[in-house]
Amino acid sequence: MPEIAEVRTVAKTLNERIVGKKILDIQAFYNGIIQDDFEYFKKNVINREITRVHNYGKYLFIELGDKTIVSHLRMEGKYFIKSINDEITKHEHVEFIFSDDTTLRYHDTRKFGTMRVVDTKDIYELKEIKKLGIEPDSDSLTRKYIYEHIHNSKKPIKTLLLDQTIINGLGNIYVDEVLHKSKIHPETLGNKITLKDCERIKDSSKEIITKATLGGGTTIRSYTSSLNVYGTYQEHLCVHTKDICASCSEKVTKIRVGGRGTYFCSKCQKRK
Repeated sequence: MPEIAEVRTVAKTLNERIVGKKILDIQAFYNGIIQDDFEYFKKNVINREITRVHNYGKYLFIELGDKTIVSHLRMEGKYFIKSINDEITKHEHVEFIFSDDTTLRYHDTRKFGTMRVVDTKDIYELKEIKKLGIEPDSDSLTRKYIYEHIHNSKKPIKTLLLDQTIINGLGNIYVDEVLHKSKIHPETLGNKITLKDCERIKDSSKEIITKATLGGGTTIRSYTSSLNVYGTYQEHLCVHTKDICASCSEKVTKIRVGGRGTYFCSKCQKRK
């Protein structure tokens, strides 16, 4: 699943390549992606120029002046820029046709992604955006903030760090890496996590997400950041999808926590 570093890479790449393009038409080959009535969506998007592309956590914002397309890539959503003459492939579900005969196509093997159009001034007032927590490399992320949100919980810390209302943008890959760097077992309950642990979680989150963002995210399994941009952070993963721990050479253990495949080192990450 694309996490914050990957979505930032998509936003950066699209910002460089489609800003200034005018949308002449839209085709939807699977209407489930677009949450609005399709005619309403078209009416508010066609004949508008793309002015900016940015993100907040895992949400992608394609600004069109006073309107914005809010897009969530979910598991495997990707964007590609192609010629208008290129054949539509099997998993390309939405096509934006530009005035220069290029197109922006939304590709999603699982069809879990979503997009809708809203007033630009209201994007941070949307229910799904307002409930999000602090981004993992934000200066606002403090050990006190983390502790206050987890210390009464009997859920595993892995599950808590995946909760987007606590930290916004961490997903399965980076939570495994953050917990490894913080030397915390993924099944440790929230009420067993100390302020010192929270300090390590804060520092590890900032360091890992900063480096992953600079590296263009992580290209792993079937996920690329789209637009033929491949991340490099997979070269720095210590436990996620690894057989051997990069820190101590112990065999990496894989379990399921909250239904999610979880990698950790039993030597580096002792359970309390």
